[in-house]
Amino acid sequence: MKLRKGDKVIVIAGADKGKVGTIQKVFPKLDRVVIDGVNTVKKHKKPTQGNPEGSIVEMYAPVHVSNVALYDEKTKKAVKVGYKVVDGKKVRVNKKTGTEIK
Repeated sequence: MKLRKGDKVIVIAGADKGKVGTIQKVFPKLDRVVIDGVNTVKKHKKPTQGNPEGSIVEMYAPVHVSNVALYDEKTKKAVKVGYKVVDGKKVRVNKKTGTEIK
């Protein structure tokens, strides 16, 4: 998976298409990511002793990695990610401009 926690991404498919947010959590085995401000769902909580009335909580659901792309602040567009070896280390690179990502 080419995306990491803290990356700024744009949604390229689905109901939230065009939204930009940062990755909060990554699930590499499931190929899914949780993005702040994207794919909100309402979860109904049962009443408990601590919360006798119960509640409805809004939370972010995971999105498949194929539906998001890394977002470039300068061009305001989605970019593809490649890899390059620099000083014996594998580094992520913006394929279009060749600049290093974080």
